Amino acid sequence: MKLCLAISLLLLLVAIPLFAHHSETAEYDGTKPVKLTGTIVKVEWMNPHIWFYVDVKDESGKVTTWGFSSAPPGMLMRRGITKETLKIGAVVNVEGSRARDGSNNASGRKVTFPDGRNVMTASAEDVGR
Repeated sequence: MKLCLAISLLLLLVAIPLFAHHSETAEYDGTKPVKLTGTIVKVEWMNPHIWFYVDVKDESGKVTTWGFSSAPPGMLMRRGITKETLKIGAVVNVEGSRARDGSNNASGRKVTFPDGRNVMTASAEDVGR
């Protein structure tokens, strides 16, 4: 009986992270592309996905902060992308899909610097150039 209970508990603990993770399509709407340019004001480098925040100015000069979800830190680090890659104050161009809830959040699938360096979809060579 104790063995059965222990196995059940172990299976439950293994399954919880699977239920906690979500699909990008569940949270972001692929039919609502976002393409913005702004200044990085905050970076949260933690699992399950990093988040970075960009201040974007509209034509009238009004600033809106957008939050972008990206890949997990481990995946980015394997591509040569580290915490130092997304520096506070850096200007970036970000492309992704807007959050389904209409908030100023989006997936940050493609991030480039004004000099053309590609960040999120980059290889280690792209980041270092």
